[in-house]
Amino acid sequence: MIHRIALVAVALSGLGACGGGGSGGGGAPPGWVAGVFDPASDFEARCAAPRSGNDPATGQPFPDVKGSSLDEKNWLRSWSNDLYLWYSEIFDRDPAPYSVPAYFDLLKTTATTASGQPKDRFHFTYSTSDWEQLSQSGVTAGYGATWVILASTPPRRVVVAYTEPNSPATSGSADLVRGTEVKTADGVDVINGTDVDTLNAAFFPAAANETHTFEVLDPLAAQTRTFAMTSENVTSVPVQHVEKIATATGDVGYLLFNDHIATAEQELIDAVDTLNAGGGITDLVLDIRYNGGGYLVIASELAYMIAGASSVAKTFELPHFNAKHPTTDPVTGQPIEPLPFQTTAVGLSAMSGAPLPTLNLPRVFVLTGSMTCSASESIINSLEGIGLQVIQIGRTTCGKPYGFYPQDNCGTTYFTVEFQGVNAIGFGDYPDGFSPTNTPSNPGVLTPGCSVGDDFDHDLGNELEARLNAALEYRRTAGAQCPSPLGPNALPPAGVTALSAALPSDGVVKKPEWLQNKIMRR
Repeated sequence: MIHRIALVAVALSGLGACGGGGSGGGGAPPGWVAGVFDPASDFEARCAAPRSGNDPATGQPFPDVKGSSLDEKNWLRSWSNDLYLWYSEIFDRDPAPYSVPAYFDLLKTTATTASGQPKDRFHFTYSTSDWEQLSQSGVTAGYGATWVILASTPPRRVVVAYTEPNSPATSGSADLVRGTEVKTADGVDVINGTDVDTLNAAFFPAAANETHTFEVLDPLAAQTRTFAMTSENVTSVPVQHVEKIATATGDVGYLLFNDHIATAEQELIDAVDTLNAGGGITDLVLDIRYNGGGYLVIASELAYMIAGASSVAKTFELPHFNAKHPTTDPVTGQPIEPLPFQTTAVGLSAMSGAPLPTLNLPRVFVLTGSMTCSASESIINSLEGIGLQVIQIGRTTCGKPYGFYPQDNCGTTYFTVEFQGVNAIGFGDYPDGFSPTNTPSNPGVLTPGCSVGDDFDHDLGNELEARLNAALEYRRTAGAQCPSPLGPNALPPAGVTALSAALPSDGVVKKPEWLQNKIMRR
């Protein structure tokens, strides 16, 4: 099964992550000596429960042979010591007292960034079968509603951020829209209830064909309504709301991009073709406020499609591995080379080698939030690295200049930070994110633009939606006008109502862990 976070429980009751302390009780088992590491290959695919048959992803037999959980932990220990970006900051523990998952959780740095948050917030696993399904097709069990936890302690608030088309969330009596607020779930009061297990089960079903009951208040509605939703295996549509907005100085494109998954490749190509039709656009607003990342090569493709000719033959991102691997990629065995701005489709969902369309723009407006992470931040950093003007409207991004290659062993796919990416001018130091220039406190790397909170009173792509409205005003006034950063949505009075104006922050949006990262393909 997927290594899931109990999303509502963590967000609402403040449970901490595993960690810490000591080397375990008793003496070290034979063969284990602190600071001495056998090659990871000595333990690879030696499994407590070997898989049989063929790997559906490759058609080849699984490599597993009979081993033990200690073999699996020794593999993790040696693999991490070789590849982990901050390998010297791992405290080397006797693996014997721990389960395999608990031991993996300890194989990371405990250091913090300048703002005090953990340096490594991106250490996780999936079952290999779930990982392959998620990464290739975007299919996961749920309703097709992405929830935002606006307040995690009583009085709590949970609203809809966006929905997937043709999903349970948009069908039948559910008919959820952005800004719909959930009042009860399976009879438990969301605002003040104490039964977080029931809330967890309702908001985040573990499988298809689970039915749960919700009481909700729609935007501008006077009364609540109640309905049941049954979970399905929902396919994400990562590119939505491709629009042209007419202005006095030319059409402005708007593109909502939510996930760097395989299917996004063709959808982004189609979106750019749409924006180029009928005379094209003079500017682009790229909405990545909920895009936590995924495949880095898709970010490279999109960055090229935005910049066009000015990015050809230039570095999109160069990976820096740990000091043990200064010149050779330790995973592929190839010399370390910059990832270029990708000018042709790599074949994730489009025809491999097909030339990509371009907008050939000198600047881009990006709408960001705390969920804007990893591969999405690479778009910002790479375009700035070649001199394209990036104007940031929204909140500080998550801060993840790091990435990894997924690694299967014994049916679990492990994700540990293996490299830091830098742009064409060698910059990649943004562990506290990118922040618009008028961000009032604890900013990350400052970027021209406006700090604007999320606005759940308007649909994404609506010109009155706070962040899109701010981008259009910034463009109209040549950067002379920003809303107050101290009020989440202090834009024209007609553009904001009570729900948004009361928000102290963007809240928390939970997605699968791999969609909050940058992932390299082998």
